[in-house]
Parts: sequence; C-alpha cells; structure tokens
Amino acid sequence: MPLYCESYIEQTTLTLKGRELVYNKTLFLVKSIDLSSNNLEGEIPEEITSLIALSTLNLSRNQLRGNIPLKIGNLHWLETLDLSHNHLSGQIPQSLSSLTSLSYLNLSYNNLGGRIPSGNQLQTLEDPSIYEGNLLLCGVPPSTKCLGDDTFTATDAKDSNEDGNYKLWFYVSMVLGFTVGFWGVCGTLLVKKSWRYAYFRLFDDIKDKVMLAIAVKVAHFQRKL
Repeated sequence: MPLYCESYIEQTTLTLKGRELVYNKTLFLVKSIDLSSNNLEGEIPEEITSLIALSTLNLSRNQLRGNIPLKIGNLHWLETLDLSHNHLSGQIPQSLSSLTSLSYLNLSYNNLGGRIPSGNQLQTLEDPSIYEGNLLLCGVPPSTKCLGDDTFTATDAKDSNEDGNYKLWFYVSMVLGFTVGFWGVCGTLLVKKSWRYAYFRLFDDIKDKVMLAIAVKVAHFQRKL
C-alpha cells in the first residue's frame, strides 16, 4: 500500500530509478510503493493497477510469481517500474506501452517470454539490461528474433526483388521498343531510296494541304469583314 506521512516518521529511504533517495520534509509528496527485498511471495494483485496516481512501483528482489497485471497500463503517472529479480512469467502486457511517463523500467531476471511490446514510451527505453535474464523474451532491444521474423523478412525481400525486377524489365522494354521503332523507320528510309522519296512527298502533300486550308480560312474571314 502507498506510503503516507505520519507525525512520528522523520524520514524514509526509497529506491527510485535505481538510486536510493532519502525523504524527510517532502515525504508527504511521495506517491510510491517500495517493497523491494522483502522476500514476498505469491502474485502481484490486480488491484494495484487501480492506484492511478502511483508514480513509483518497486517490487524487485522478492519471490513473486505469476503474470504482470494486464491492466498495468492504467497507472498513467507511473515513472518508475522495477519488477526485477522475481519469478514472474508469461508475456509482458501490451498495455505497458501506454505508460507515457515511464522513464525507468527493469524487468530483468524473471521468467518472462514472448515478444517485447513496442510503441510510445517503450521506444525510448533501449537499454538491453531492462530485459536481461529472461531467456524466452524476443524482439527489440534484445537481439533474439521472434519466431516468424525470418519468414516475414524473406517474404518482404522477395516482394522487393520482384518489384525491382519488374521495373527493370519495364525500362528495358521501353528502350528496346524505342530503338526498334526508330531504326525500323529511319533505317528503312536510309536504305530504300524509293521509300525515302515517298516519305518526303507525303510530308510535302500534307504541308500543301495545310497551307491551302489556312489560305481558305483567311480568305473566308476577310470576306466576312
């Protein structure tokens, strides 16, 4: 349960973010639970996630078992979470990624497994020692890949290669088509003199027809004026 300031308490020592801090006059401002190194047993009670004003939760170095509460993400003001050196198992709840104020996390030396959640504040906590000693964990930041990562990577690489090959053949076919078309016309004109004369006569006829059409339009327009 949370620590409260009583008249007979002069000071107390809390372990916050891996450091020991002594509180005396400001003790009433602390909203923390530090039950570390007490040889506690059993599971972490789900009710602890209803303490929404909690900023520090340190249950490290006990004999706690079971799963991390699924609703741990309800502790929106939590800045420090230390559950290290216990016997916790199961997966790390995805709701942990919703703790936007979290600046210190230690889940090392438990029996946690599965993929490590990502997103939001967890992206900034890149120290591998956070998850050290959990042999069944996978994902980032640990270098251990999760089952299926290689498959997805190979599939993505295959799709990327196929897309690259398609673009390459598209451009090659464009160049070949232009080259064949250009030399098919120009080469024929250069080799066959009769075709060359016919080609230029065709352009002369088209030019004469265009000039005639323009002259007729101009004369018709002048008559209207």
